[in-house]
Amino acid sequence: MKSILLAAAAASAILSAPAFAAAPDTPAMSVEDLLTLKRVAAPIASPDGRWVVWQQTDTDPATYKRETGLWRVAAGGGAAARIADLPGANEHDAAFSPDGKKLWFISGRSGSDQLYTLDLAAGAAPVLVRSFPTDVAGFKLSPDGTKVVVWGDTARDCPTLGCDNDGKGALPGPGTGRLYKDGSGFVRHWDQWETPGTYSRAFVFTVSPDGSLSDGGTPLDGTDAAVLTGDTPTKPFGGGEEIAWSADSRSVYFTARQADRNEPTSTNLDIWHAPLDGSAPHNLTEANKGTDAHPAASPDGRWLAWTAMARPGFEADRLVVQLLDLKSGARRALTRDWDRSVDSLAWTPDSKSLIVTAGDVLDNPAFRVDPATGKVTRLALAPKGLTEGHISNITPLAGGALLYTRDAVASPAAVYLAKGKALRQLSHVNDAQLARLAPLVSQRLSFTGAHGDTVWGMIHKPAGATGKLPVLLLVHGGPQGSFNDGWSWRWNPRTFAADRYAVVTIDPHGSTGYGQAFTDAVSNDWGGAPLEDLQKGLAAAIQRDAQLDGTNACAAGGSYGGYMMNWIEGMWPDRFKCLVQHDGVFDARAMAYETEELWFDEWEHGGKTYYEDPAAFEKWNPVNYVARWKTPMLVITSEKDFRIPYTQGLAAYTALQRKGVPSQLLVFPDENHWVLKPNNSKQWYQTVFAFLAEHLGQ
Repeated sequence: MKSILLAAAAASAILSAPAFAAAPDTPAMSVEDLLTLKRVAAPIASPDGRWVVWQQTDTDPATYKRETGLWRVAAGGGAAARIADLPGANEHDAAFSPDGKKLWFISGRSGSDQLYTLDLAAGAAPVLVRSFPTDVAGFKLSPDGTKVVVWGDTARDCPTLGCDNDGKGALPGPGTGRLYKDGSGFVRHWDQWETPGTYSRAFVFTVSPDGSLSDGGTPLDGTDAAVLTGDTPTKPFGGGEEIAWSADSRSVYFTARQADRNEPTSTNLDIWHAPLDGSAPHNLTEANKGTDAHPAASPDGRWLAWTAMARPGFEADRLVVQLLDLKSGARRALTRDWDRSVDSLAWTPDSKSLIVTAGDVLDNPAFRVDPATGKVTRLALAPKGLTEGHISNITPLAGGALLYTRDAVASPAAVYLAKGKALRQLSHVNDAQLARLAPLVSQRLSFTGAHGDTVWGMIHKPAGATGKLPVLLLVHGGPQGSFNDGWSWRWNPRTFAADRYAVVTIDPHGSTGYGQAFTDAVSNDWGGAPLEDLQKGLAAAIQRDAQLDGTNACAAGGSYGGYMMNWIEGMWPDRFKCLVQHDGVFDARAMAYETEELWFDEWEHGGKTYYEDPAAFEKWNPVNYVARWKTPMLVITSEKDFRIPYTQGLAAYTALQRKGVPSQLLVFPDENHWVLKPNNSKQWYQTVFAFLAEHLGQ
């Protein structure tokens, strides 16, 4: 314990946002502030570099209705203006035409999401490109502007984007029952019941000189379902990062996984190549049975880069940048010797570098990778005096400039443009609202955790707070994730701290950003080293900051963090005055048969099913220790959560009630694993705060 406290005392305080003393009457950030802060994303630059456009979601403070629009600002800075303004239509996913004269985007103006263009010079109203029978989920223009790939949900036997039989593959009638035949694979996924025969499919269309689409489209998955049947982009979270044009605009690279009876147990995403010459697509990564993702062709046409995991069935394996010489066919693992997992990658316009992002000890910075040597250089893209935070949405521009967003635990995303040492913030949409609020004071700490390893965490407090503060320990999900220095619209440390709590977050074994061995350590050890890390980390934080009242503490967590609340109930039952458990595993046996992405649950228990090795599942199973439960708990679950189904939460609540433990159950009928709707989010926070106040005396 002595070494833990010494290491914690040596850790330095690091700021996520500018520090200043809060006036006594300065309001803290409220749940309403969290809900109404503007959400900035997806910045793009015009080909000549003069303009930047981003998408922005605004929330009405009275009704909490949300609307997404497009905003444009000069790259040199200045006031931003909304463009392509179609009230209530939700414009998003913008792209400049290669000549810079038009802006392409998706809008719901017609009643469904469709593709539009805006003539930037003429100042005319947006024009509908084509009305497809199905919603357009995304698109990508070819480098020469003569083609566009468009994707959305479509039946596999449909020759173009959208047919009358889309979504009817599981409805044989005459009743409303869905029928899933033997070998159907996924029955439900994330928050939707599957519709056999319908997939996310992408089609390439020719763009006529007048901007219309002149043909029926060429399917990237080809006409032979036996060659490839599956989603592209992949579900539930795949997007444009999984589709890439070749430099000559004559072919497309894309990510897909075969949809068959093995899909629920497979992480075998592959990079496919569609030549667009009438030949069938072919699999470029067939030899690798792990995940292949993020295809990116170099602008000079020489290289194809992507990321790959080596171990089949493991969704949190290290993503290593791969490089294929398109002329010689030679391949190599470019970042094999760099012990970080790549989240995204993009080529610089001169094809001389790759810009990637990756988690790295509480930050998520950008790095430059030399394709010739594999040398990795960390980039400094944060404003002076601030932590690197979370860098994302990065686009390399001509002349060495980088366009990106940065967020941190104290502030949501803003758009930045950097070139050399010059840094310019282009979006200021939240500055005024944040300036009137008391800031967040954050500090980082490290300590010696399980196995003698260095473990990191953070302490967050409201600026200007006096006296002892109740402690709230937050445990992140995953378990392969991180409570790093990044903004969250759901589990937001600043919002919790604003209610006069000292918020402690720990990245226990299994967390990302500390090397693959540290991430691997949680598998088959869910309740072992991670719990030890949380115990030692909480002690280190209390010793580090005398303002933390360690005798007055609660803990909360979602997903794996929710599992940990159930585990703490039985294995650390005397530490906390209350627990908040959101969508956590209660019974590992039931979870093994109820969840949908079976590869995850089976990998975490040694790569076997429950019936093959029940002992592996029962070793860390919270249901086995219900007899010890006594800490008051708030259980939160949602009926559309198919990852950790709501029956897990219902069972935990039943156990608490039967044991006579003070408990509450909050059920959302219209949410999935995450609570996303504004009014539901407000109810979530209000319920959690009321429960915490009841037990911590706030």
